[in-house]
Amino acid sequence: MTVATKADVKENLGTVEETIKEAVKQTTEQANNTILDSTFWFGTGLFALRIFLIIVVASILVKVGHILIRRSFAIKLKSPMRKTERREKTIVKLLENALTYVVYFSAILAILSEFKIDVKGLLAGAGVLGLAVGFGAQSLVKDVISGFFIIFEDQFGVGDYVRINTAEGTVTEIGLRTTKVALFGGELYIVPNGQIGEVINFSVNNSKLILDLDLSYETDIDHAAELINGFLNNLPKDRYAEVIGIPEVIGVQRLDASSVVLRIIAETEPVANFGAGRKLRQDLKKFMDENGIELPYPKMVLYQEKTKGDS
Repeated sequence: MTVATKADVKENLGTVEETIKEAVKQTTEQANNTILDSTFWFGTGLFALRIFLIIVVASILVKVGHILIRRSFAIKLKSPMRKTERREKTIVKLLENALTYVVYFSAILAILSEFKIDVKGLLAGAGVLGLAVGFGAQSLVKDVISGFFIIFEDQFGVGDYVRINTAEGTVTEIGLRTTKVALFGGELYIVPNGQIGEVINFSVNNSKLILDLDLSYETDIDHAAELINGFLNNLPKDRYAEVIGIPEVIGVQRLDASSVVLRIIAETEPVANFGAGRKLRQDLKKFMDENGIELPYPKMVLYQEKTKGDS
């Protein structure tokens, strides 16, 4: 067995120390040469400039594409095949989203190419991976197909007032995967297209305003109906612009315990029946007060029974 002496250990440590110093010296020289090398900085600047230009060009293409899409749909063609405004909004939003995805995906591939990453191999691997994932993504495929048929069949569009499942509100966005509905309280209801069951679209046809007016039993019904019809025939157009035609009194709807219910109907623009009904109730109340048409209200009748001592 060979035993290392102190001199041998000291010599070996000195050799290691010299090797480390030499490596540090070489690394420092290389770093200094790189930092002071104008070619390195010129190449790095061009690389950063190319990436910056890719991002800028992609952003410009997205903005210009959105403008062109909106302007192309803003041209109203005089044709019976012209799409409705609500369907135009839906298709515009969908095309804008699709354009954004395609342009930014292409920009990402271009940036990866600048980093010397094999984009073709990456796409081939992504295709195989996508095929494997596709078998487990049946719900996603169902959402996309359902979204396509919603748009193709024009079941509802952006801006429509609808009831989807248990949610009722205004459609703000229709995508290939999800639909967003803004509820009355400010909530945003997001539902996958594949889970959309029954849909009630209130914005397709004109709405019907149904107003039941309670009158007291002491009221002359024929006279009251005649006065109310005269009032309805002279509604101010500026205040009731959403009302189509002239509202009419169709007669007594029912007889309640303390009132006679007179029904008034009117046709309004889609989903405008709620606002028109509030205004009509307010104006009818003022008109009835001015013309002495009594509204029912709780009344109490007291009967005093006579006793034997009363004369």
